[in-house]
Amino acid sequence: MRYKRLGQSGLFVSELCLGTMTFGGSEGIWGQIGSLQQKEADALIGRSLEAGINFIDTADVYAHGLAEKMTGQALKNLRVKREEVVVATKVFSEMGPGPNDRGASRGHILDGIKASLKRLQLDYVDLYQIHGFDPATPLEEAVRALETLLQQGLVRYVGVSNWAAWQIMKGLGIADRLGMTRFASLQAYYTIAGRDLEREIVPMLNSEGVGLLVWSPLAGGLLSGKYGPKQQTEAGSRRTTFDFPPVELERAYPIIDLMRTMAEEKGCSVARIALAWLLHQSHVTSVIIGAKRRDQLDDNLAAVDVQLSASELEALAEISELPREYPGWMLERQGEYRRRQLREEYRD
Repeated sequence: MRYKRLGQSGLFVSELCLGTMTFGGSEGIWGQIGSLQQKEADALIGRSLEAGINFIDTADVYAHGLAEKMTGQALKNLRVKREEVVVATKVFSEMGPGPNDRGASRGHILDGIKASLKRLQLDYVDLYQIHGFDPATPLEEAVRALETLLQQGLVRYVGVSNWAAWQIMKGLGIADRLGMTRFASLQAYYTIAGRDLEREIVPMLNSEGVGLLVWSPLAGGLLSGKYGPKQQTEAGSRRTTFDFPPVELERAYPIIDLMRTMAEEKGCSVARIALAWLLHQSHVTSVIIGAKRRDQLDDNLAAVDVQLSASELEALAEISELPREYPGWMLERQGEYRRRQLREEYRD
């Protein structure tokens, strides 16, 4: 297990992060994603820590708060030293019937952290993330609210999830102008079959030194190798009842076929190839994995040992290449001679 710096902070997190979305669900989408109980959650967290993972991600909305509660109880049951684990959670989603029980308002953020800490049985969280972009709250209000939590010692780093590049840049600009703490990370969907964030978001992350945390790295199980044009959806699979995130299947299936060939050659699962591809991307800080069973978790953990050759990475890049869009193709065309100057010493 390797450890990477979270953005430009001094915090190091494991390249794999255990996600807790499968904890505690009983109804609605949470029941479809997973319904693990406390004993099972303890076992998965214990196995993850044993494998070198030091990073756990949850959210207030997962199973309506139960995932946070089970995560905190598991750390207590396992007697995990607080300084040995990085705990991340999120705020934004609807947590009650009132009009102010949602969003990124100052009130909801300040109320949200208190409720999350109580459920987690912790004094602070290492990374507090705004789970979505709130069109109803001025960004400066949200940035100031996060700074309040930082100053109070309730959170140590802040980030966002599912934001567009311009929204993140605006937030960073506000933080810089006010002399406040910048976002350390973005949590976003990213897979070899869904490389959309490479258009605008990845260049922005690289430019601004913001870390990338990847959610749903197997596209809701689609990249597990169990699916293809001729494969039927596995009974009990999440995609039988919750087809998310959306994926262009006509583009995904050829990618899966190529990964299946590579997996057979390496004697590993297709899922490990999909995870390994992400781990080979320099802009990825940590990949969030989730599991319902110990064998699924063990297979995902083994992805850190999969090495992809330059030719394999090239083949995967080619088959999964994004369709060209403006202004990307124009930027590539006009900037080539300047990039060449950067690569080579310029001579008159």
